Amino acid sequence: MESQRKSSGEEDSSGERGSLHTWKGYSYSVTPERVLLSRPVLQAALGTRHGVLLVEGGQVYSFGEFPWKQSQVSVVGPLKPVLESALSGQRVVAVAAGSFHSGAVTEDGGVHMWGENSFGQCGLSSLTVVPNPTPVAVLDPDTSPPHTIRVLELACGEQHSLALSAQHEVWAWGSGCQLGLVTTIFPVWKPQKVEHLAGRHVLQVACGAFHSLALVRCLPPQEARRPLPDKCGQCNQLLYTMTDKEDHVIISDSHYCPLGVELLADGEAKLGPGRSPPLRLQSSPSEPLSSHTSASAPGPHPSITEHTDYERGRTVAQNGEVLTTTDSDISAAGTDSDRTVGGVGGAGSRNSPYPDQAVKEYLKKLSDTSLAEETVKMTIAGASFQPPADSLDLLTSDLIPGVMPVTTSSALNSLVSSCASAVVGRVVSTCEALSLKKRINYYYPGVGGVAGVPGGVPGGPAEERVRLEESMQGKKSCSTGDIREEEAEGLSRRLSLPGLLSQVSPRLLRRASRPRVRAVPLTPVGGLPEAGELLPSLQTEVWSWGRGEEGQLGHGDNLPRLQPLCIKCLSSKEVVLVAAGAHHSLALTAQSQVFSWGSNSSGQLGHMDCPTTIPRLAKLSEGIRVWDVGAGVQHTLLLADGDCYQPILYYSGQQVIEGAQDAPQDQTEGYSYTQQPVLLPFCMNLGYVSAVFAGGQSCVALADRNVMGFSASLHELATAERKFYCKLSSVKNHILRPLLDLGENYCCRYSSTGQRPWVRESLSTALGPASTVMLQSLARCYSRLCHLTGQHSASLTANLRRRREVKSLVMLEHASIFLDTYNEYCCSVGNFLVMGGFQALAKPSLDFFGKCPELLQRLAESSEENIPLSDLLVTLFYLPMRHLHEYGRLLLKLGTCFEVSSVDYQKLQDGCSKFEALALHLKRRRKEAEYTYHFWKSFPGKMTDSLRKPHRRLICESSNKALTLQNSGRFSVNWFILFNDALVHAQGVVPYKSLFSTHHVFPLATLWVEPIPEENTGLYGLKLISPEETFTLLACSSMEKAKWLRSINQAVDQAMSGAGQRAEPPISRTASYTFYKDSRLKEATYEGRWLAGKPNGRGMVKWLDGRIYTGTFKNGLEDGFGDYVIPSKTLNLNDHYQGHWKEGKMHGIGTYKYATGELYEGSFQDNMRHGHGMLRSGTLNSSSPSVFIGQWVHDKKTGYGVFDDITRGEKYMGMWQDDQRQGTGVIVTQFGLYYEGAFNNNKMQGTGVLLSEDNTTYEGEFSEDWTLNGKGVLTMANGDYFEGSFTGEWGSGLKVTGSFFKPNLYDSDGDKGRAVKLGRLAVRPEEKWRAVFEECWMRLGCEAPGQGENQRAWENIAVALTTSRRRHRDGSEMNLSRTHNRTLGSLEFIPQQHVGPVTMEKYDRIRHSLIKACDMPLHPLGMLMETLVAVYRMTYVGVGANRRLLLQAVNEIMSYLARIFQLVRFLFPDLPEEGGAIPEPSSDPQDKKDSNCADTQLESPKPGRVVSSSALLLPVLLPRLYPPLFTLYALEKEREDDVYWECVLRLNKQPDMALLAFLGVQHKFWPVSVPVLGEKTEVVSSTKDACFASATETLQQIRQFVFSTTFTPSDKLQVIQLTFEEITKEVMSSLEDNFLWSMDDLFPVFLYVVLRARIRNLGSEVSLIEDLMDPCVQHGEHGIMFTTLKACYYQIQHEKTT
Repeated sequence: MESQRKSSGEEDSSGERGSLHTWKGYSYSVTPERVLLSRPVLQAALGTRHGVLLVEGGQVYSFGEFPWKQSQVSVVGPLKPVLESALSGQRVVAVAAGSFHSGAVTEDGGVHMWGENSFGQCGLSSLTVVPNPTPVAVLDPDTSPPHTIRVLELACGEQHSLALSAQHEVWAWGSGCQLGLVTTIFPVWKPQKVEHLAGRHVLQVACGAFHSLALVRCLPPQEARRPLPDKCGQCNQLLYTMTDKEDHVIISDSHYCPLGVELLADGEAKLGPGRSPPLRLQSSPSEPLSSHTSASAPGPHPSITEHTDYERGRTVAQNGEVLTTTDSDISAAGTDSDRTVGGVGGAGSRNSPYPDQAVKEYLKKLSDTSLAEETVKMTIAGASFQPPADSLDLLTSDLIPGVMPVTTSSALNSLVSSCASAVVGRVVSTCEALSLKKRINYYYPGVGGVAGVPGGVPGGPAEERVRLEESMQGKKSCSTGDIREEEAEGLSRRLSLPGLLSQVSPRLLRRASRPRVRAVPLTPVGGLPEAGELLPSLQTEVWSWGRGEEGQLGHGDNLPRLQPLCIKCLSSKEVVLVAAGAHHSLALTAQSQVFSWGSNSSGQLGHMDCPTTIPRLAKLSEGIRVWDVGAGVQHTLLLADGDCYQPILYYSGQQVIEGAQDAPQDQTEGYSYTQQPVLLPFCMNLGYVSAVFAGGQSCVALADRNVMGFSASLHELATAERKFYCKLSSVKNHILRPLLDLGENYCCRYSSTGQRPWVRESLSTALGPASTVMLQSLARCYSRLCHLTGQHSASLTANLRRRREVKSLVMLEHASIFLDTYNEYCCSVGNFLVMGGFQALAKPSLDFFGKCPELLQRLAESSEENIPLSDLLVTLFYLPMRHLHEYGRLLLKLGTCFEVSSVDYQKLQDGCSKFEALALHLKRRRKEAEYTYHFWKSFPGKMTDSLRKPHRRLICESSNKALTLQNSGRFSVNWFILFNDALVHAQGVVPYKSLFSTHHVFPLATLWVEPIPEENTGLYGLKLISPEETFTLLACSSMEKAKWLRSINQAVDQAMSGAGQRAEPPISRTASYTFYKDSRLKEATYEGRWLAGKPNGRGMVKWLDGRIYTGTFKNGLEDGFGDYVIPSKTLNLNDHYQGHWKEGKMHGIGTYKYATGELYEGSFQDNMRHGHGMLRSGTLNSSSPSVFIGQWVHDKKTGYGVFDDITRGEKYMGMWQDDQRQGTGVIVTQFGLYYEGAFNNNKMQGTGVLLSEDNTTYEGEFSEDWTLNGKGVLTMANGDYFEGSFTGEWGSGLKVTGSFFKPNLYDSDGDKGRAVKLGRLAVRPEEKWRAVFEECWMRLGCEAPGQGENQRAWENIAVALTTSRRRHRDGSEMNLSRTHNRTLGSLEFIPQQHVGPVTMEKYDRIRHSLIKACDMPLHPLGMLMETLVAVYRMTYVGVGANRRLLLQAVNEIMSYLARIFQLVRFLFPDLPEEGGAIPEPSSDPQDKKDSNCADTQLESPKPGRVVSSSALLLPVLLPRLYPPLFTLYALEKEREDDVYWECVLRLNKQPDMALLAFLGVQHKFWPVSVPVLGEKTEVVSSTKDACFASATETLQQIRQFVFSTTFTPSDKLQVIQLTFEEITKEVMSSLEDNFLWSMDDLFPVFLYVVLRARIRNLGSEVSLIEDLMDPCVQHGEHGIMFTTLKACYYQIQHEKTT
């Protein structure tokens, strides 16, 4: 950074930054001496007579007296420090100095110690002194092996040392109770963890001579959730006591336990007898860390017998007055009970006067009232008995994040509830007292919620009382309690209840019925969540332990503490730094105040108040803000802000006389000292001091020179922030908190005449419910801003002490935290102002502050006289906005210290711009709020209540008749008011008294404005468009028109985006709107995209009856893909549609899930099922499960369809009409019955053919399902048949009238041909699934097959793919796979090969594009393919797997091919027709390849050159249909395949040579040797499955459709060809090259290969190839090979008989 600063180009020298000055005392003759070092000093630490310096680069220097350096120089003057060479090579980051020893922390977290070690303070055993820095291992013994603890900082005392680890835990070693360890053996040589602070986040440690301090972050609220104990875990006394006075009851939680420490005669401390070591965390700061209680308690020590409880409790007398107990009252009340300290005195010595059993019996007796009386009195008490459940809900995460609702503790609540249950009439005042205490403690800036009321947040015994109790520890001692300070804080540790025997005041009952003001915490619990770890925590506690004879522990006594104990009076003071002198302690707060306690023998505490055993404020002049402190043996050094931003120094303590340095430190006689801190006159000569240190009798200051104003600018920024925070805190403490207290406190006063008391009006009554809530919101936002400012001031101060760099400024790196907080606060102030909150607050404020609010004027920095109180409040609460300009000014000033091209300059400039821009923006918002407030004051009529909203701001209005409504009535009056969120149109009629009787609000987010051209009409018109209305406004002039047009457009833009900078808002936008006129959408709410007043794009509509539509809109109607839910009240379920819409109706592909359980997937049109679709009714477990897939027309089954009746086990495949079977069709059953024929009125009626499983056939007339009626022929399986008339149901007896015929062997062939040909009465293949193909044509833009434009078809495909891809990307449909995404990207472009002559190259591209298209379900062809596969499987799977359907299944596939080929030729019109040839150029490399393959075998046509539907489409279609199709072939060829397979198994038992001989293979073709594992093996008589093994394996691929892709006939023919080639290759290896096969030689060898291949369903494979083979290859080489395979199949069947 320094290299970029404007200077001579050199880095800052040691004289410019980090210069060290040292001195002693405070007289005018004192002159600081400057220590000259080669490098800037970063940190200094002072012992009694020595010091340690840390310089830039990590080097350490020492000066002073070094008695431990025995053989080295033992005395070095402060002006000539010596380098600690033992630390060379180590980069030190922190140093510390005890009385006579020193320590250093290295960059890696290691610890080095040196100096006096008699008490183990250096952590090195067997050494009394350590002359040079020596590493000290800080190991965690709880891990195995023990791992090294990384240390952040050290603190050293006289006989002990403390280390703060990176886990923010404390480790200690040395001697004395100041270690805080559970041990009685000293010294402690090895560092040990202070277990009492385990689990807490320690921020800093400090060591006095014999005491220790720790600054601890308060526990977060979620860590304090367990219920609180009722008794102290150490002394077993009650934590809450009840004292019954004559007219009231005092409940106190003032229990005090001194950790069981006993003082012996020699002043040393020890544990009480029988006290075991601590094993758990304490349950409160005043509870000891112990797992057992004392078996016997020793008597009280004389030094603590006079301790009396000085706590002040508020009591509510019978007349309702708020009384305050006096000191004498408290002393009298506690005379007998408070003479001994709990835990030292007898059991119950601090408890109520009543014994425990007596209290229980007394309460039990009082609780025996009748239930009826209790109910009546409870009703009178109303909500006062139980505070509203939402009374503390402002602490939930949405308001103060991270804080849970707070409840009172079970212990205190149970005691209060017992009293309240006994005397229900006193419940009101009881809860008033509880609520008062609870809420007052909320207003107090406590830590973690309710202060002073244990159990405010349920939590564990380790944290909750530490986090919750905030009143001073000094109240625990009568000799140390600061009564004035208690009054100033407004806290009470006691709750007063009415006397148990007194009556309830009627005023209390009236007061109980008033609404309550909910408590608002003025300190954000947990801090700002956005700040996180970026800013220092202000919610801190100070813990102390060790010797306390001088009161340096701050607990109100002189007792030692063996373990850390929280100084409760500092828990709410926002302490950011602690320091420890020899026998006194200091705490510096974020509000720049210094608390001091301990020894004050030389005035080192900065005040002369007594007692000094509790923290008290050092006395400084007003306006002096301290931001760094140092503590020596008998003096204190303070670094503070003065009148200017250059720091000043204050000194408090003993004057040092030259030559008398060796005087005893405790000897003060003859020495002068300060009564309060005095200003050091030389401080302005030191420059810009960044840190101070003190030790022994010495003082040290680190200062910087003001190079190019950099140091001055940094100091000015920090000073301004500290000053601003103090100002905010003053406003919060003196203005905001008292105002909020008015909501709970109902103070009574007598009038000046003393005649009649008047009651101050409550805050909620004065403001009203709405304004009260906004005041609470304002207080909450103010609290957040104040807290952030305090954190930032602490951060800037820390930056001054150590880094002093621009890059560490949080306000630059994380400016959004500040901008958002200021925005939120300004919004809350503006809302309160708009609603008239400040005006309503004026009266309660006047009652509180009086008619001369000098305090308000001073804090508001207002010099005007007679300013209204409401205006004064407005000025006061808008005061923080000025600080934004200060931010901008100071950042700009800092930026002048750097080169313009530097990174730091750019950061500072950007930060300055952000804060200045925000300042201007908030200034505008204030003007808008004031303008709006004055408008509401003059607003006529009664519409104010409905239109006045906190966030609403006025932009302009037409009260001057500058804007009128076109075509309005003669007597009508129209008023247009433009707000920042809506345009209000108020209407009325002139004669009526109430001028504006109606009004309508048009939200700006759904308002469009268009200027009407003036040249057409001559009028200055504006057209306004809303979702349900369109109207025209007329302006009085072009200027007025332009003004309103600009105002409306900017308001609309600001309402949408918050910017309001565009001249015209976008015509397409996102907004929410509730319809009030539209009949279809009345009272429905739409949220989504809009276009010119209509829903357009993606959105959601919710109707009041529960219907919800989510999807796309077009011109205000559902259009595109959408999701629609319709509740069914009768079934308590929902109908759910998901699919496409058109013009507000279901149209296109969709899925409809009915509440009845039915599911329809298919096409819709006009909200009806229309087109192809599938309906599933019921489930397999229901009474009527069925599935229909087919064509629908106007919600009815019409056309071809397949109906699977799962209950009856029947499947119908045929024609439908109006949900009934009508026309030709086929039925198959699970019992093997097959029927084809005519249907009429859903019955088999007319001519039909019926076949049973055993081939019994009936062909004739039917009248009902399975009922024969009329003429027909019944043919038996053996060929016998009946011919005549038949009646009866099939399977239950038939009546036959006719002739019986039994054919014999001598009948003519014509008689034998009686076998029925199936399929004649079934639906023709081209009639099936016409709706499926028609929908595909429609997606291409064709009204009928083949009728349309090719270019339009391709455009429709591209649009469909792009739309579907966008819909999948938006998540409205299931996500596509990565492969499909890539394919989709390539298909969105229109290919060029769809026009022009088709060549082989273009044909290949067409084939590849078809494969991609059919594989993509979003492509029309892919969608068609998926639908065809679904319907095919639906038809021929399950019951449809009937061998009678094989011919229909094959014909259906051929029909698919023909119709798909028609689609392909439409898309590629130049593709030849079926069987057409593709011309090939002579230069085609494919020709050369084919010409080289010519041989003397029969020349076959080249299938690659002939266009056919099977060659082009079967590879795409057949793999998807193969399983059901092959199943049908297997069923058809089952008998033949069984015969074939039996023969294959029998013949394969023979070895190779025997089988070759049996088949008649010539010996010259027998393999002599075969390869086995890469080696040649000779064929012997026992060899089996070795000959022609490669050919066998190749042929086996014909059936491995699970693992291979040989689905199509061409694939299988290719396998046969490869098998022949493998046979030829093996034979040619032993014969001459010119050998040619003859069929007689080839057939036996191929037969051998077929047998060894063991193809299970070879007959089915042969039939499939024969039926689906491309006709162009039937007579070629493939055709001959296939014939050979077919012959082998029949030959193997014949071999069985030979």
